[in-house]
This record gives sequence, structure tokens and C-alpha cells, in this order.
Amino acid sequence: MAEFATIARPYAKALFSLAQEQNQIESWLDELKTLAEIILQPKVQLLIDEPECEYAQKAKEILSLVDFSPADELKNFIFVLAQNKRLTVLPEIYTLFQDYALSLNDIKEATVYTAYPIDKVQFAQVVVDLEAHFNSRLKAHQVVAPELIGGVKVEVGDRVLDLSVQGRLNSLHAALMN
Repeated sequence: MAEFATIARPYAKALFSLAQEQNQIESWLDELKTLAEIILQPKVQLLIDEPECEYAQKAKEILSLVDFSPADELKNFIFVLAQNKRLTVLPEIYTLFQDYALSLNDIKEATVYTAYPIDKVQFAQVVVDLEAHFNSRLKAHQVVAPELIGGVKVEVGDRVLDLSVQGRLNSLHAALMN
């Protein structure tokens, strides 16, 4: 949703700058993740869309659903989002905040798709090889995608490295069709 990213970017930058000033990036990242997950709940979406409910009430209801006490700045942030009718972009704000935190440490997010689950030792070796290939430190997580048949497919930002059997079959099919 490019539209949500455009709306979320200034909020994420402002919040990240404040977190950086207060040396709270990691703790706020965890709290934002929880808040973003709450926003995605269907009942919370109904609350957000309710025109009769005041923004302050919406913010209070959302904050009452967390099982921790968020930092005062994050509470105020939720009230600002509610007042500006931007609560629905909180998941995108979290994603951007996470990207800023990773880029601060020169780490990139990577998704490694495998045809079947691989153990931690094998996965660690795959990550080491990918870090050499992408010339960057990676924070990687594995997703099992049986349709790949074998091999791996890796997404790092907007770059894709497809070393899967399915990818090679698709390439072969395209070559034969041309």
C-alpha cells in the first residue's frame, strides 16, 4: 500500500528521531509492534471506523488493550494518530520504524523462502552466504514455500535472488517460449 507508506513516513521519521534522542529505539520497536498487531484486529478496526466515537476514546480503548504501560511519548503518539484519523496506518509506521532501526545499524531485512524447513545450522550458513552475496548484514527469517520444489528464493528490500527449482523452470519455460 504505497498510499499508506506516504502517509506513514513523516510519522515514522518523527517518532524514530524522538526514539533516537531518548535512546529508546529497541523498546519502542517492541511496543510499536504490539500496537500495530492490535490495530489489525477486526474489532479494533470497527472501533477505528466508528464515526460516533471521539478520537480520545479510541486512543484510550486501544491503549487499554496492551498488557504493558507504553512510554508517555508513545501514548501521546497514539492520541495524535487518533486525532488525525491515522490509526489505520500504524502497522505501516511500525514497518518504516523497523526499517529505520535496521538501516541505522546497517542491517537489512531478508526473507528466505525454502521448499522445506531447514535446521538452524543450515539456515545460519545460508545467511552467511547471503550476507557475502548482498555485501550487507542481514536480519533473516525463513518462510517455507513448498511450491519452490527445491532451493531458495531470497528477498532483500526490492532485490530478489531466485535460486529455486521453480524459478529455474520458469526461466526455462520463458526461454523456450521465446
